[in-house]
Amino acid sequence: MKAGIFVTGSGPILLLTSYDSLMNETLVSKLATKGIKKFVAFEVPVDTVKQKYGKHYNIIMGDLHQQDDLRILDYDGHHILANFSLKELGEPLYFEP
Repeated sequence: MKAGIFVTGSGPILLLTSYDSLMNETLVSKLATKGIKKFVAFEVPVDTVKQKYGKHYNIIMGDLHQQDDLRILDYDGHHILANFSLKELGEPLYFEP
């Protein structure tokens, strides 16, 4: 399981995925079908996400049945940035077609 903050044209989103990488080709393709064609992503520890989102995390994870799936945990940029310090974020991953 991976968790990542994706900074997109409409603001940050926090997603969970069972893909092995935030730059997985199929994941990037799924994001593109949702209108996210370029982004800067930061992987964040799943344990940190569990701690910060608690019950909401468990509800979202209950829906994550398919092997190669993704779920948006949070799409409120203000909330995401309030929950994560910029110092917590790792190296950025850039995607632009």
